[in-house]
Amino acid sequence: MPVAFETDHTSALAPHAEAGTPAACAAGEGLRIGVFDSGLGGLSVLRALRAQMPSAALLYVADSGHAPYGERDDAFIQARSEHISDFLVHQDVDAIVVACNTATAAAIHRLRTRCGDLPVIGVEPGVKPAVAMSASKRVGVLATPGTLGSLKFRHLVEQHGQGAHLVLQACPGLAREIESGELDTPALREMVARFCAPLREAQVDTVVLGCTHYPFVAPLIQTELGPGVHIVDTAHAVAQHTQRVCARRGNTLAPRHDAPEQALTPPAPPVLSGNTRLWSSANPQHLQRVAQAWLGLDAVASALP
Repeated sequence: MPVAFETDHTSALAPHAEAGTPAACAAGEGLRIGVFDSGLGGLSVLRALRAQMPSAALLYVADSGHAPYGERDDAFIQARSEHISDFLVHQDVDAIVVACNTATAAAIHRLRTRCGDLPVIGVEPGVKPAVAMSASKRVGVLATPGTLGSLKFRHLVEQHGQGAHLVLQACPGLAREIESGELDTPALREMVARFCAPLREAQVDTVVLGCTHYPFVAPLIQTELGPGVHIVDTAHAVAQHTQRVCARRGNTLAPRHDAPEQALTPPAPPVLSGNTRLWSSANPQHLQRVAQAWLGLDAVASALP
């Protein structure tokens, strides 16, 4: 039986508004963007969205009660993704960002069919930019078992991994460890060291972070790999793409095409304010504390219905 959701239009969220000046529209004025992940990792994408579109209202769902997706089967991930997307649709969002590589691989096509004209934007490991960036064409990929085993990832490698030696490293348990909210524990350091060792031995010069949780331990990964290894995180590219997709729907305006260099330069992170709402399927207070600690974000977190 379908779950009935109540639409939440609290004062902390920007209501729909008519398009204003081009600058205001490019900043996301009047937009409501839903974002979800298996847990806390999607906060890395939320951070990039806020930097790219600081005036947009962001509605973030952490499915921490069922994390991590990377160790679940496709049917389970699809069911959870559909439940959360239904919730976000009932919050009257203008777009949904699936801020989880595993959920993107398992469920994005179903969600796009289910959501009709509503844009559903996914994330995927940055294999293409990593191969282009790599001087030695030796590229490592850190990701969940679910992402690396997906048909979508295999197609990604076939399309963009040609001519490079890819070292694929599954990281079971790493996302779960990051979910604790502590980013520099002995257990986490040991786990990062163990997963980075094969990449270091393979002498990769570029490493893809194939899970949205992993940017939060990028300093630990960089320490293990050494300062000469480039780390690729696609969160900023996802935020830019979301802005362009919303622009094409007429909800906002993308950066001008005659100034492409501006689009390639990440904007300075602004002060995060109360223009964001949070929901968790586990402990909302934990999500609220972590959002404050990791992003400096003061936002109210509630239980996901």
